[in-house]
Amino acid sequence: MDLQIISIYFFSDEILKAYSYSDDPQCKMTTAEIITSVLTAALFFSGNQRLAISFLKTHLYIPQVVSEGHFNRRLHGIPKEIWNAIFSCLSEYFKQHHDSKEYVVDSFPVSVCENVRIFRSKIYSGKQFHGYSSSKKKFFFGIRVHALVTTKGEPIEFVFAPGSENDIKVFRNFDFNLPSDSTIYADRAYTDYNYEDFLRENSIALIPHRRANAKRQHNPCTDYLRGIFRKRIETTFSQITRLFPKSIHAVTKRGFELKVYLFILAYCLQLFLKQ
Repeated sequence: MDLQIISIYFFSDEILKAYSYSDDPQCKMTTAEIITSVLTAALFFSGNQRLAISFLKTHLYIPQVVSEGHFNRRLHGIPKEIWNAIFSCLSEYFKQHHDSKEYVVDSFPVSVCENVRIFRSKIYSGKQFHGYSSSKKKFFFGIRVHALVTTKGEPIEFVFAPGSENDIKVFRNFDFNLPSDSTIYADRAYTDYNYEDFLRENSIALIPHRRANAKRQHNPCTDYLRGIFRKRIETTFSQITRLFPKSIHAVTKRGFELKVYLFILAYCLQLFLKQ
Protein backbone atom coordinates (compact mmCIF):
# COMPACT_ATOMS: atom_id res chain seq x y z
CA MET A 1 0.00 0.00 0.00
CA ASP A 2 2.87 2.39 0.84
CA LEU A 3 4.53 1.82 -2.52
CA GLN A 4 1.24 2.31 -4.35
CA ILE A 5 0.49 5.63 -2.64
CA ILE A 6 4.01 6.95 -3.26
CA SER A 7 3.86 5.82 -6.89
CA ILE A 8 0.51 7.57 -7.39
CA TYR A 9 1.99 10.79 -6.00
CA PHE A 10 5.07 10.74 -8.23
CA PHE A 11 3.02 9.76 -11.29
CA SER A 12 0.59 12.65 -10.67
CA ASP A 13 3.42 15.08 -10.00
CA GLU A 14 5.17 14.18 -13.28
CA ILE A 15 1.95 14.70 -15.25
CA LEU A 16 1.49 18.14 -13.67
CA LYS A 17 5.10 19.08 -14.45
CA ALA A 18 4.65 17.95 -18.06
CA TYR A 19 1.67 20.30 -18.38
CA SER A 20 3.54 23.13 -16.58
CA TYR A 21 0.79 23.19 -13.96
CA SER A 22 2.00 25.14 -10.94
CA ASP A 23 0.45 25.83 -7.53
CA ASP A 24 0.29 29.03 -5.57
CA PRO A 25 3.27 29.13 -3.14
CA GLN A 26 0.84 29.71 -0.26
CA CYS A 27 -1.12 26.48 -0.88
CA LYS A 28 -1.15 24.10 2.09
CA MET A 29 -1.77 21.11 -0.19
CA THR A 30 -0.27 20.77 -3.64
CA THR A 31 -2.37 19.62 -6.58
CA ALA A 32 -0.34 16.39 -6.66
CA GLU A 33 -1.38 15.76 -3.05
CA ILE A 34 -5.03 16.48 -3.94
CA ILE A 35 -4.90 13.97 -6.80
CA THR A 36 -3.11 11.42 -4.61
CA SER A 37 -5.76 11.81 -1.90
CA VAL A 38 -8.74 11.20 -4.19
CA LEU A 39 -7.10 8.29 -6.03
CA THR A 40 -6.11 6.73 -2.70
CA ALA A 41 -9.72 7.15 -1.59
CA ALA A 42 -11.00 5.46 -4.75
CA LEU A 43 -8.49 2.60 -4.54
CA PHE A 44 -8.51 1.77 -0.83
CA PHE A 45 -11.44 3.54 0.87
CA SER A 46 -14.43 3.04 -1.50
CA GLY A 47 -14.23 6.70 -2.51
CA ASN A 48 -14.39 8.06 1.07
CA GLN A 49 -12.15 11.09 0.65
CA ARG A 50 -12.44 12.22 4.28
CA LEU A 51 -11.17 8.86 5.52
CA ALA A 52 -8.37 8.78 2.93
CA ILE A 53 -7.14 12.27 3.85
CA SER A 54 -7.18 11.35 7.54
CA PHE A 55 -5.14 8.23 6.79
CA LEU A 56 -2.60 10.13 4.68
CA LYS A 57 -2.25 12.83 7.35
CA THR A 58 -1.86 10.33 10.18
CA HIS A 59 0.82 8.34 8.32
CA LEU A 60 2.66 11.53 7.32
CA TYR A 61 2.13 11.19 3.56
CA ILE A 62 0.68 14.72 3.59
CA PRO A 63 2.21 17.32 5.95
CA GLN A 64 -0.80 19.66 5.96
CA VAL A 65 -4.47 19.37 5.05
CA VAL A 66 -7.12 21.94 4.16
CA SER A 67 -10.77 22.15 5.16
CA GLU A 68 -13.25 19.88 3.44
CA GLY A 69 -14.85 22.75 1.52
CA HIS A 70 -11.48 24.07 0.37
CA PHE A 71 -10.42 20.57 -0.65
CA ASN A 72 -13.53 20.13 -2.82
CA ARG A 73 -12.97 23.50 -4.49
CA ARG A 74 -9.37 22.58 -5.24
CA LEU A 75 -10.43 19.18 -6.56
CA HIS A 76 -13.06 20.60 -8.91
CA GLY A 77 -10.63 23.29 -9.99
CA ILE A 78 -8.28 20.73 -11.52
CA PRO A 79 -8.70 21.02 -15.33
CA LYS A 80 -10.25 18.11 -17.17
CA GLU A 81 -7.13 18.00 -19.35
CA ILE A 82 -5.08 16.83 -16.36
CA TRP A 83 -7.38 13.89 -15.65
CA ASN A 84 -7.44 13.01 -19.36
CA ALA A 85 -3.63 13.20 -19.46
CA ILE A 86 -3.32 10.74 -16.57
CA PHE A 87 -5.65 8.28 -18.30
CA SER A 88 -3.99 8.80 -21.71
CA CYS A 89 -0.56 7.95 -20.30
CA LEU A 90 -1.90 4.74 -18.79
CA SER A 91 -3.84 3.92 -21.96
CA GLU A 92 -0.75 4.37 -24.15
CA TYR A 93 1.27 2.17 -21.82
CA PHE A 94 -1.35 -0.59 -21.99
CA LYS A 95 -1.46 -0.42 -25.79
CA GLN A 96 2.32 -0.50 -26.17
CA HIS A 97 2.62 -3.52 -23.88
CA HIS A 98 -0.36 -5.37 -25.33
CA ASP A 99 0.91 -8.45 -27.14
CA SER A 100 -1.94 -8.62 -29.65
CA LYS A 101 -4.20 -6.33 -31.67
CA GLU A 102 -7.43 -7.67 -30.19
CA TYR A 103 -9.77 -5.56 -28.05
CA VAL A 104 -13.23 -5.82 -26.51
CA VAL A 105 -15.98 -3.21 -26.15
CA ASP A 106 -18.99 -3.20 -23.87
CA SER A 107 -20.77 -1.04 -21.28
CA PHE A 108 -21.86 -1.25 -17.67
CA PRO A 109 -24.48 0.76 -15.72
CA VAL A 110 -23.82 3.15 -12.84
CA SER A 111 -26.95 4.07 -10.90
CA VAL A 112 -27.23 7.55 -9.44
CA CYS A 113 -29.97 6.42 -7.05
CA GLU A 114 -32.45 3.62 -6.37
CA ASN A 115 -35.46 3.42 -8.67
CA VAL A 116 -37.88 4.46 -5.91
CA ARG A 117 -35.96 7.75 -5.52
CA ILE A 118 -35.84 8.70 -9.20
CA PHE A 119 -38.40 11.48 -8.80
CA ARG A 120 -36.18 13.11 -6.14
CA SER A 121 -32.96 13.00 -8.16
CA LYS A 122 -31.39 16.42 -8.71
CA ILE A 123 -28.28 15.18 -10.50
CA TYR A 124 -29.99 13.72 -13.58
CA SER A 125 -33.51 14.09 -14.91
CA GLY A 126 -35.24 12.83 -18.01
CA LYS A 127 -36.19 9.56 -19.65
CA GLN A 128 -32.79 9.27 -21.34
CA PHE A 129 -31.29 8.24 -17.99
CA HIS A 130 -33.75 5.36 -17.53
CA GLY A 131 -31.80 2.32 -18.70
CA TYR A 132 -32.02 -1.46 -18.60
CA SER A 133 -29.20 -3.81 -17.64
CA SER A 134 -29.70 -7.09 -19.49
CA SER A 135 -26.94 -8.85 -17.53
CA LYS A 136 -28.59 -7.99 -14.18
CA LYS A 137 -32.10 -8.13 -15.65
CA LYS A 138 -33.22 -4.90 -14.00
CA PHE A 139 -33.89 -1.25 -14.76
CA PHE A 140 -31.65 1.50 -13.42
CA PHE A 141 -31.47 5.30 -13.41
CA GLY A 142 -28.13 6.85 -14.23
CA ILE A 143 -25.37 6.54 -16.80
CA ARG A 144 -23.55 3.87 -18.71
CA VAL A 145 -19.79 3.63 -18.96
CA HIS A 146 -18.88 2.46 -22.47
CA ALA A 147 -15.35 1.08 -22.43
CA LEU A 148 -12.84 -0.33 -24.89
CA VAL A 149 -10.34 -2.66 -23.20
CA THR A 150 -7.51 -4.99 -24.17
CA THR A 151 -8.00 -8.73 -23.94
CA LYS A 152 -6.14 -8.50 -20.61
CA GLY A 153 -8.84 -6.18 -19.26
CA GLU A 154 -6.84 -2.93 -19.49
CA PRO A 155 -9.02 0.11 -20.32
CA ILE A 156 -7.97 1.93 -23.50
CA GLU A 157 -10.87 4.34 -23.89
CA PHE A 158 -14.17 5.03 -22.15
CA VAL A 159 -17.17 7.31 -22.60
CA PHE A 160 -20.05 8.28 -20.30
CA ALA A 161 -23.55 8.30 -21.79
CA PRO A 162 -27.17 8.39 -20.51
CA GLY A 163 -28.49 5.02 -19.39
CA SER A 164 -30.87 4.55 -22.32
CA GLU A 165 -28.34 5.50 -25.01
CA ASN A 166 -27.88 2.79 -27.63
CA ASP A 167 -24.49 1.04 -27.44
CA ILE A 168 -23.67 1.28 -31.14
CA LYS A 169 -24.60 4.98 -31.20
CA VAL A 170 -22.07 5.74 -28.44
CA PHE A 171 -19.54 3.42 -30.01
CA ARG A 172 -19.48 5.57 -33.16
CA ASN A 173 -18.09 8.45 -31.08
CA PHE A 174 -14.98 6.55 -29.97
CA ASP A 175 -11.60 7.85 -31.18
CA PHE A 176 -10.28 4.39 -32.17
CA ASN A 177 -6.64 5.31 -31.66
CA LEU A 178 -5.66 1.70 -32.28
CA PRO A 179 -2.94 -0.06 -34.28
CA SER A 180 -3.69 -0.93 -37.89
CA ASP A 181 -5.46 -4.27 -38.46
CA SER A 182 -6.95 -4.32 -34.95
CA THR A 183 -9.95 -6.47 -34.07
CA ILE A 184 -12.74 -5.39 -31.70
CA TYR A 185 -15.07 -8.02 -30.23
CA ALA A 186 -18.53 -6.97 -29.06
CA ASP A 187 -21.99 -8.26 -28.19
CA ARG A 188 -25.07 -8.17 -30.41
CA ALA A 189 -25.93 -4.56 -29.46
CA TYR A 190 -23.04 -3.38 -31.65
CA THR A 191 -24.36 -4.83 -34.88
CA ASP A 192 -24.29 -2.24 -37.66
CA TYR A 193 -23.26 -3.55 -41.09
CA ASN A 194 -22.59 -0.11 -42.54
CA TYR A 195 -20.36 0.92 -39.65
CA GLU A 196 -18.57 -2.44 -39.77
CA ASP A 197 -17.74 -1.72 -43.42
CA PHE A 198 -16.57 1.79 -42.52
CA LEU A 199 -14.24 0.48 -39.81
CA ARG A 200 -12.92 -2.25 -42.09
CA GLU A 201 -11.96 0.42 -44.64
CA ASN A 202 -9.93 1.99 -41.82
CA SER A 203 -8.18 -1.30 -40.97
CA ILE A 204 -10.32 -2.14 -37.93
CA ALA A 205 -12.45 -5.27 -37.79
CA LEU A 206 -15.58 -5.10 -35.62
CA ILE A 207 -16.85 -8.56 -34.70
CA PRO A 208 -20.13 -8.44 -32.74
CA HIS A 209 -22.18 -11.42 -31.64
CA ARG A 210 -24.64 -12.40 -34.39
CA ARG A 211 -28.27 -13.29 -33.92
CA ALA A 212 -29.39 -16.59 -35.40
CA ASN A 213 -31.19 -14.82 -38.28
CA ALA A 214 -28.35 -12.35 -39.04
CA LYS A 215 -27.12 -12.00 -42.61
CA ARG A 216 -23.40 -12.00 -41.86
CA GLN A 217 -22.56 -14.99 -39.69
CA HIS A 218 -19.08 -15.55 -38.22
CA ASN A 219 -17.23 -18.83 -38.40
CA PRO A 220 -17.25 -21.01 -35.25
CA CYS A 221 -13.60 -20.20 -34.43
CA THR A 222 -14.28 -16.45 -34.41
CA ASP A 223 -17.39 -16.95 -32.26
CA TYR A 224 -15.37 -19.02 -29.79
CA LEU A 225 -12.70 -16.29 -29.43
CA ARG A 226 -15.37 -13.61 -29.06
CA GLY A 227 -16.97 -15.58 -26.23
CA ILE A 228 -13.65 -16.02 -24.41
CA PHE A 229 -12.74 -12.32 -24.61
CA ARG A 230 -16.27 -11.24 -23.63
CA LYS A 231 -15.82 -12.95 -20.28
CA ARG A 232 -12.67 -10.89 -19.64
CA ILE A 233 -14.37 -7.53 -20.06
CA GLU A 234 -17.15 -8.64 -17.72
CA THR A 235 -14.46 -9.43 -15.14
CA THR A 236 -12.96 -5.96 -15.70
CA PHE A 237 -16.30 -4.27 -15.06
CA SER A 238 -16.78 -6.38 -11.94
CA GLN A 239 -13.35 -5.34 -10.62
CA ILE A 240 -14.05 -1.65 -11.28
CA THR A 241 -17.49 -1.68 -9.63
CA ARG A 242 -16.02 -3.59 -6.67
CA LEU A 243 -14.21 -0.35 -5.80
CA PHE A 244 -17.55 1.51 -5.63
CA PRO A 245 -19.31 2.21 -2.33
CA LYS A 246 -22.91 1.09 -1.85
CA SER A 247 -23.98 4.43 -3.30
CA ILE A 248 -21.88 7.21 -4.84
CA HIS A 249 -22.56 10.44 -2.98
CA ALA A 250 -22.58 13.57 -5.14
CA VAL A 251 -24.65 16.75 -5.41
CA THR A 252 -23.89 17.69 -9.02
CA LYS A 253 -23.62 15.89 -12.34
CA ARG A 254 -19.98 16.90 -12.66
CA GLY A 255 -19.19 15.64 -9.16
CA PHE A 256 -20.87 12.28 -9.79
CA GLU A 257 -19.08 11.69 -13.09
CA LEU A 258 -15.76 12.81 -11.61
CA LYS A 259 -16.07 10.18 -8.88
CA VAL A 260 -16.85 7.46 -11.42
CA TYR A 261 -13.87 8.69 -13.48
CA LEU A 262 -11.64 8.44 -10.39
CA PHE A 263 -12.66 4.82 -9.77
CA ILE A 264 -11.70 3.93 -13.35
CA LEU A 265 -8.39 5.79 -13.00
CA ALA A 266 -7.71 4.00 -9.71
CA TYR A 267 -8.34 0.64 -11.38
CA CYS A 268 -5.98 1.54 -14.24
CA LEU A 269 -3.28 2.62 -11.79
CA GLN A 270 -3.72 -0.63 -9.89
CA LEU A 271 -3.07 -2.60 -13.08
CA PHE A 272 -0.14 -0.35 -14.01
CA LEU A 273 1.56 -0.73 -10.62
CA LYS A 274 1.27 -4.53 -10.78
CA GLN A 275 3.32 -4.66 -13.99
